[in-house]
Amino acid sequence: MRCVIVDDEPLAREEMQELIKEVSQMEVVGVFSNALTAMEFLKANEADLIFLDIEMPMVTGLEFAAQLPKQILTIFTTAYPQYAFRSYELDAIDYLLKPIDKARLEKAISKAEAYRRLLSDETEKNIVQSNTSDFLIIKSERRFHRLNFSDIRYVEGLKDYVVIYTGNQKLITAMNLKTIHQKMPQHLFIRVSKSYVVNIDYIDSFDHRNVYVGESEIPIGEVYKRDFFKIYSGGSLNPEE
Repeated sequence: MRCVIVDDEPLAREEMQELIKEVSQMEVVGVFSNALTAMEFLKANEADLIFLDIEMPMVTGLEFAAQLPKQILTIFTTAYPQYAFRSYELDAIDYLLKPIDKARLEKAISKAEAYRRLLSDETEKNIVQSNTSDFLIIKSERRFHRLNFSDIRYVEGLKDYVVIYTGNQKLITAMNLKTIHQKMPQHLFIRVSKSYVVNIDYIDSFDHRNVYVGESEIPIGEVYKRDFFKIYSGGSLNPEE
């Protein structure tokens, strides 16, 4: 990983460089005394992570972090604990208090590296399977979104895209319906047609042609009808009746 250090205190910059060398293999590609020069550097150079002081002249670390692209991760390094809540609102990886503890820094870097792997390992894919059975992460409109399976009502397939419907949002991502269905708990999500996968917990009612999820009417395909009736009703209903 390539990192940048931004701190208005010369001694703090030197100490951070030494600590980074001791606990990681990261490459320090830039060291700056203020946010403005760091901004100019990042316009022409790439970085994965920024170690960022908060109380600095001209532009504070919090103001700078709010302008950073989402792909650049931030670890705040400051002597002031009162900004911690605001830092996490900006999706900071960690918040380190000065003087920086070596073990604490190593832990923060490990968190950043793990998060970076999560993003980079699946760069060409729009879905990242989580390590738990509770959620998945999908990429939509150049951002990664965490979706709890319990919040997904149904998924609609549109050729090489799918539309994921939750209670309050609709996310579109480039993949096929089969791929995303394979990532979902099979006992919870049923393929009801060529174009739809439905969370059975959100099915309000159904008939021989459609399932109804809230105000949405979702058609049941003939090929999928028997399996749907068997799974959803536990075999107690016959699709031919």
